[in-house]
Amino acid sequence: MHNQFDESAHEDEWEYEGPSKSEMKRESERLQQLGTELVNLKPTELAKVPLDEEMLDAIALAHRLQGKREAFRRQLQFIGRLMRNSEVEEIEKALDVIRSRHVAGNARMHKLEQLREKLIAEGDEAINALLGDYHELDRQKLRQLVRQAKKEREGNKPPAAFRELFQYLRDELETLI
Repeated sequence: MHNQFDESAHEDEWEYEGPSKSEMKRESERLQQLGTELVNLKPTELAKVPLDEEMLDAIALAHRLQGKREAFRRQLQFIGRLMRNSEVEEIEKALDVIRSRHVAGNARMHKLEQLREKLIAEGDEAINALLGDYHELDRQKLRQLVRQAKKEREGNKPPAAFRELFQYLRDELETLI
């Protein structure tokens, strides 16, 4: 006896009808997030992303609309719709490169901050260790900045030498760290 509700008989007839409504909504939201990330990029970073003229115009308009909340939101939705017709994989690759630069830059800054703190805390011992690794640094300038930064900290004064020490380390070691 053949049951009309027998699922195995209908399995062969089942066809894929495309993504579900939920899947389409998730993809639309993902593309809109990608568009929002593009709008938040600096102009120099945006220039590195492969975008067509229409997308660049939409992003420029979004920049002008940032103070107008509802118009800005609608523009971001429009950018999300434009993303459907774009080479999303290429855009994501370019954004990944930009993100990794940000992460590397932040890590470098943290390392320099830790180095500055170590120099202030340990004094000449840390300066000698640093000069052992990086011979091109100026011992006298380092000692002077560290001494001034300690005095500023002890006297609760504005951290001018503290900042100058960081600047000196960043300028001299940026390519090395």
